[in-house]
Amino acid sequence: ERKAMIDRTHRLPVVRQCRLLKLARSTAYYHPTPVSETTLALMRRIDELHLQYPFAGARMLRDLLRHEGHTVGRRQVATLMRRMGITAIYRKPRTSQRHPAHQIYPYLLRQLTITRPNHVWASDITYIPMRRGFVYLCVILDWASRRVLAWRLSNTLTTDFCLEALQEALSRYGKPEIFNTDQGCQFTSQDFTGLLNEEGIQISMDGTGRWRDNVFVERLWRSLKYEEVYLHAYETIHEAHQGVTRYVTFYNQLRPHRALDGRTPDRVYWDTRPARPTAA
Repeated sequence: ERKAMIDRTHRLPVVRQCRLLKLARSTAYYHPTPVSETTLALMRRIDELHLQYPFAGARMLRDLLRHEGHTVGRRQVATLMRRMGITAIYRKPRTSQRHPAHQIYPYLLRQLTITRPNHVWASDITYIPMRRGFVYLCVILDWASRRVLAWRLSNTLTTDFCLEALQEALSRYGKPEIFNTDQGCQFTSQDFTGLLNEEGIQISMDGTGRWRDNVFVERLWRSLKYEEVYLHAYETIHEAHQGVTRYVTFYNQLRPHRALDGRTPDRVYWDTRPARPTAA
């Protein structure tokens, strides 16, 4: 199998090896160090508590966990939070850790009226627990319709799976005028911003620690986790992929949104989407 030909000790980057083998980078998963069932259960509960109390830092989460009977210290909670890519909302999430050498772009959406599809797209990353491990999910979301345009799973916090999701969205739906993300190193990387610049797309980035700047993606995470992820214990990455596929289909095609006057994201996106220009 071609995946078996990937050599992580080779001087060529894994991304380049995947291109030569005509493999999607996000399918070349590494084999993580096993995590104990006790730790995985603790991580899942931390994720649930974080969604419920997003302002809670390591000390408060430790106290909440101890109240539930868990024997855990603040440092252990902080370590697991870093591994999961979460922290209290007044600090920047570790899934979105800044790279000091990357350019940061201004936030362009403040007081901007966004009412039409493909005006603004947004992207973010979240942690997805499984029975014996975890993965990260990146989505590309149309702001006006809340429609999920593309997504990818990965068990490493690298740029490539975000880039693959962006490339799919661009190839299937044209391009937005503005693309909004947080200041995470995946989104500020030259590969990611370079593609946006090549396409003539304006780049917008949330202010430091301002999770509300990308609030519609945060709402998607809550819906996805409470309505799909927490109801299942995925055994494999393939099962996690099936679960996210199932939910995104439901979310786009069937789930009515109060903010959309009870309409679905699909209906709003396709009914009001501007026509794509045709080649001459």
